[in-house]
Amino acid sequence: MKKKALIVWGGWDGHQPEQVAEIFKGILEEENFEVEVSNTLETYGDSEKLKNLDLIIPHWTMGTIEQKYVQNISEAVIQGVGLAGCHGGMCDSFRNNVDWQFMTGGNWVAHPGNDGVEYMVNIKHSTSPLFEGMADFKVVSEQYYLHYDPAVEVLATTRFPIVNGPHAANKPVEMPVVWTKRWGQGNVFYSSLGHQANIIAMPEVSLIMRRGFLWAAKGKKRSEELGPTSIYGNAGMYTGMGDSQ
Repeated sequence: MKKKALIVWGGWDGHQPEQVAEIFKGILEEENFEVEVSNTLETYGDSEKLKNLDLIIPHWTMGTIEQKYVQNISEAVIQGVGLAGCHGGMCDSFRNNVDWQFMTGGNWVAHPGNDGVEYMVNIKHSTSPLFEGMADFKVVSEQYYLHYDPAVEVLATTRFPIVNGPHAANKPVEMPVVWTKRWGQGNVFYSSLGHQANIIAMPEVSLIMRRGFLWAAKGKKRSEELGPTSIYGNAGMYTGMGDSQ
């Protein structure tokens, strides 16, 4: 049986969300996923449909979202549906929604030098086998400075500062480029690479996203094996959703 994925794109056109969604669709279809592509946030309104997916890929920059849609996504991920995305399409989606930021693992705050900065992406060979065989590589794009959850497992980093600015008065820091985290029984994957479709199409970046999608989608099987009460007990599932909007 094919796994099911949903891609929802929109928001700021500068990130070429439609073109990036098509690249993601192609990657998933090569991996034998059944893929639905939508350009409306209303797609998140059907909570039961979301729970029957294996993977949700948001690619929506600088928008606003109804709290019930965030709640629906959260409940689906808690029950094992994967959540995976990149760049501003996932961690600069809804700046006024802290629940979204908590679930995804972080949020964008700056890209010193804007587009066209040359920097290294350093693969961290940790306990995760996700990037096994991959080497460090160079990219010319936006370099994302992020505020991120200390619970994430960082799989790739970059070094700041590259471009001069007020942040350069501090000591040099390693900034996550790729991370994973858990949300309930679900797997969450994020990469800050992907300002536009040409960056996503880079072989290294495309491979990162492919492996991330496949890993994120594995949570559903684990959830089915463990059962819905194995982590949360009789008290029911924690949603983590506050009244942020």
